[in-house]
Amino acid sequence: MEQVAWTAIGLLSTALLAMFGMFFYLGSKIDAQGSRLDGRIDALGARLEGRIDAVGNRLDALGDRMDGLSSQLAAHIIERHSG
Repeated sequence: MEQVAWTAIGLLSTALLAMFGMFFYLGSKIDAQGSRLDGRIDALGARLEGRIDAVGNRLDALGDRMDGLSSQLAAHIIERHSG
């Protein structure tokens, strides 16, 4: 009977150690995935910032064009249609 008790204790301690090992292994896998995801999110953020800057530059150029057209229209109205 004593052998059965020691066998049960040995099996339980082995299972407990295996669970701790799996816990730390899983933790390291989760950390690695988190680091990988952080890198991908940072790269995506940089791409988005570049695209946002490009759209901002285009809007600035469009605003400059509209200002030019506005001044041309004002000059046309003053020259041709002033009384």
